[in-house]
Amino acid sequence: MKLPLLALSATALAVLSTPAFGQDASFVVMLGKDTVAIEKYTRTATKQTGELASRFGAAGIRLSYEVSIRPNGRPESVIYRARPLTGAPAATAPREVKITFMGDSVRREAVFADSTSVRMIAAAHATPFAYPAFGLLEVAFADLRKSKATTVGMAVVGTGGGNPLTQTFTVGAGDTIRVAGGGGLITIFRADKDGRLLSVDASGTTQKVSSTRSTGSVDFDGIAGRMTPLGALSPRGVATGSFMQSVVFLSYGKPQVRGRTVWGGLLVPPDTIWRLGANEATHLATSRELTFGNVVVPPGLYTLWLFNATGAPQLVINKQVGQWGTEYSQAQDLARIPVTMSPTPEHVEDFTITLRNVGPGRGAIDFAWGAQMATATFTVR
Repeated sequence: MKLPLLALSATALAVLSTPAFGQDASFVVMLGKDTVAIEKYTRTATKQTGELASRFGAAGIRLSYEVSIRPNGRPESVIYRARPLTGAPAATAPREVKITFMGDSVRREAVFADSTSVRMIAAAHATPFAYPAFGLLEVAFADLRKSKATTVGMAVVGTGGGNPLTQTFTVGAGDTIRVAGGGGLITIFRADKDGRLLSVDASGTTQKVSSTRSTGSVDFDGIAGRMTPLGALSPRGVATGSFMQSVVFLSYGKPQVRGRTVWGGLLVPPDTIWRLGANEATHLATSRELTFGNVVVPPGLYTLWLFNATGAPQLVINKQVGQWGTEYSQAQDLARIPVTMSPTPEHVEDFTITLRNVGPGRGAIDFAWGAQMATATFTVR
């Protein structure tokens, strides 16, 4: 009589020791108050399959993926099938892309209607990931949890044919995993002991998206069917002004508030450097010498930044030009100039820079976003 009980206990123990893989998981990815992507997937010990609908880009994307997982938890292969959010894929696009993970490299096969392109790519400790299909990272998280490592560099391999970006995965306190990408930007994930993704916090990146694992059913097809592409998230804007037969010109990206906190909040945190816009660095060109208080700015091309010091924000004029907006070098600073903060007459959804004449040979630059704007005044010589 004891043998069946022992057998039952052994069976129960085996079940309890089996990782509780996520089934029918789903995430709705938010950018402020806007839904920008939705993902659903199923993960077992040997496979993960999922779908993503994303509004990012000019056409958005509908992506399906199938990951085969080796007994040791490492990925064996992944098949991506992508098309625009609406409509059929372009004739020049591959029908599918298959990635096979082979030691410190991957084999990429892009299958077209009439041919298959094969390329070997160096990729140490590679893992599948296609932004913003964050659920795909469960493969990496499970591997990380199993290895007991605290920090691992992984090459994340998506649908593209270029060299993959290596990102650093660091295990933090509790269920936290921090992932550092290019420019030192950090995304904070919560993943349980089996690598099951619980939440995404990308407030430390330029995208600033967030998501939490759904606790109920999500109408994936309904939400995906209503999605429209976002296009350019932050289109380029220009501001120009004429002062004493000279021209001052500003080029900048125009991000939107999207229901988020601005000055001293999520978008422009206190005591941080902000690029005064989005995407490429904000550039100032002047054909005449400008004077901000006691600071003289010779004619030329510069980048502008804001140091949002608590209680005393400063406009930063920097000599480095031509760079992306996350590439700031304090060593290149020409000057830091105090700005005044004031309320805007009404809510400003799109970040807007304005050049104003305020008197003979005198001007002002207004940086307006949300409910406030920063202003710096200057004279022209």
